[in-house]
Amino acid sequence: MIKVTDLNKHFGEQQVLHNINITYNPGECSLIIGASGSGKTVLLKSLVGLHKIDSGEIWYNNIQFNALSFKDKKEIRKEIGMLFQGSALFDFATVEENIKFPMDFFTNWSNKEKLNRVNFCLERVDLKNVNNLLPSELSGGMQKRVGIARAIALNPKYLFCDEPNSGLDPQTSILIDQLISEITKEYNITTIINTHDMNSVMEIGDHIGFIHKGHLLWEGNMDNVLKSGCKELDNFVFASGMARKLKSTIQ
Repeated sequence: MIKVTDLNKHFGEQQVLHNINITYNPGECSLIIGASGSGKTVLLKSLVGLHKIDSGEIWYNNIQFNALSFKDKKEIRKEIGMLFQGSALFDFATVEENIKFPMDFFTNWSNKEKLNRVNFCLERVDLKNVNNLLPSELSGGMQKRVGIARAIALNPKYLFCDEPNSGLDPQTSILIDQLISEITKEYNITTIINTHDMNSVMEIGDHIGFIHKGHLLWEGNMDNVLKSGCKELDNFVFASGMARKLKSTIQ
């Protein structure tokens, strides 16, 4: 579980996040949604410690993460998996080397143990016999699955995904969503996804937080996002043609 209380963040004189209070539970796909510039990416980066917050608390279970020293935060980061926008694979490294990277950094495992884990993770994301390929030899969807394999390499308790469907076609996006959801529930991971993809919201949104101009205006799930009663959320959601079509089916 990750719990956020009274979180505020400024850049200079501009306040980007205002008194955010939200809880993310294990076994759920928790989505952060909002328009560009709303503060959702700042929130995600604050949760993993890439931004230092000005006030408030970020709790990982019973540990106040934002109060830890840089050294002590490393212990929590061992339990965090990250799926970056665009996969962020190392172009010069093979698939196998990419997935080994967090193991090289955080563990003292033998080469055999690392290879066994690489193969397990690749099999879990339905990729086989790609160990020695470079990212440039893979499709966008395959690169994203390698990114997921790397993110789960250390069997994380927490998984952060930044726009996981960016640049993917709709069919591949659905497959990536399903894979993230399956892994979340299978391993009881606390998964937080920053997205503007309404297909993701409607397919895997177990918990949804809507950020508007730095304020958390609404929380709910995929079952009630279309009837939230929040004007700003409606304006965001129904900019999607799919959402407008879905709305007509519930009226």
